[in-house]
Amino acid sequence: MDEFEYGLRLGSGAPGLLSIFTGARGIGKTVMIGEAHDLARERGWAVISETAAGAFMGRIGEKMRRLAEELSDQPTARRRITGISVAGFSITSQLTPERQVDWRELGEALLRILDENGTGLLITVDEIHAADRTELAQLAANVQHFIQDKLPIALIFAGLPSAVSDLLNEGVATFLRRADKIDLHAAAIREVEESFTHTFEAAEISIAPDLVAKAAEATGGYPFLIQLVGYFLWREAETQGGVISVEAADRALAAAARRNERVVIEAALAEASAKDVEFLRAMSLDDGPSAVADIGERIEASTSLVSKYRARLLAAGLIETAGRGKIEYAIPGLREYLRRTAPR
Repeated sequence: MDEFEYGLRLGSGAPGLLSIFTGARGIGKTVMIGEAHDLARERGWAVISETAAGAFMGRIGEKMRRLAEELSDQPTARRRITGISVAGFSITSQLTPERQVDWRELGEALLRILDENGTGLLITVDEIHAADRTELAQLAANVQHFIQDKLPIALIFAGLPSAVSDLLNEGVATFLRRADKIDLHAAAIREVEESFTHTFEAAEISIAPDLVAKAAEATGGYPFLIQLVGYFLWREAETQGGVISVEAADRALAAAARRNERVVIEAALAEASAKDVEFLRAMSLDDGPSAVADIGERIEASTSLVSKYRARLLAAGLIETAGRGKIEYAIPGLREYLRRTAPR
């Protein structure tokens, strides 16, 4: 964020204005994008935020058009309604022919207006693992063009590690290899413990040091779990008169684990095939990283099939590499969940 803020001061072409956040689900990629939004707005930059779902380039273009009209001295272009959906409470409209300009021309016009006012435009695209590669390539090519013209543009992507690696290796997006690739990882357990301790002390909440250590260990340093565990401990303190007992701490940790399962684990597994889940269950027999060769024997699959499942699960952010020929779960609590829900 320091590098990004410095880039906002330097302007067009600054390294910090082209970044990619990667990491497992729940590691904080979207939070980092939100921080970038705040910093950009504080310096007067316009912000366009999108998730990489279908036709996101069109949505970015429409937002650029609206920004340009708001900043331009010209009166707002007239629009005509082309369709109405009563049940969905929506109106479909279309720009008049004279306003149907090229995406790049529209971006240039907006950026020149912003440049004249001493600011710029930040575009962020989250969850690029779900994006159409053609659209991503188009966005990258246009942003590269803007940078070459020394226009004030910033671009931040966020996505799962495997998807980001694939994107950077594709020839159509070689420009993005210049981006500052930031891999987000789990926090140190000791830092989580210190944070919990200081937070509860400041709120005059009484909790034994061994319970704080237990709570920190239960998070695995995983940001989403840090948030959940802290929240449920705080709630227990409010209901117990500011004191967190052993029983209250256990309730909080159990509640945090259940919420993590519902929000992260079950949502991730819902997108996996039956064979993918079988692969993941075979990993749960190990207490630590699994050897890929062992998984192949357990599910009685050929080397080529195992490689296919492995690649798919890496792309989905469910597993990560853990050394030569080894893999590990990328989501804390996934092993325990699979063991508990294993069929008889």
